[in-house]
Formats: sequence, structure tokens, C-alpha cells
Amino acid sequence: MLDETKLKSVIATVLEIDPADIDDDSSMDTIEKWDSIKHMDLILSLEEEFGVSVPDEEAGELTSYALIKLVMKELLEGRA
Repeated sequence: MLDETKLKSVIATVLEIDPADIDDDSSMDTIEKWDSIKHMDLILSLEEEFGVSVPDEEAGELTSYALIKLVMKELLEGRA
């Protein structure tokens, strides 16, 4: 099961924003600090924090909170 509070905390830490500012509409287009370097940091932080491995072909496409949440749920359910 995905802990959304923990997910938002990881994203907020990497992107240097307030977790309360993250919602399903948050994306690379709406968060100024979310650039390609921060994106790589974010994927690595998510993998480390949740103990999953995001496939390379999916990592580049996780450009919004909604997509990250969906893929993380799938990865965590597949691990169970």
C-alpha cells in the first residue's frame, strides 16, 4: 500500500517545495524547480525510499504527481 504522505514528503524534499503544494495537478509544467536533473534525483529518491526499481522506460514519463502515484502503487503491489 502506498503511503501518500511519505510520497509527497519525498517529492517535496527533492523539489524543495512544501508537501501541501503537491496535488494531482502537480507536474513538471507547474513546479518551476522540477527540471531534468531534479527528475533524476526524484526517481532515485523514490526507488531508495520505497525499495522499488522504476524501469528506465517509465522513469522519463513520470512527469506528474498523478503518474508517479499510479506507478508507485503498481510497483508496490507487484512486490507484495
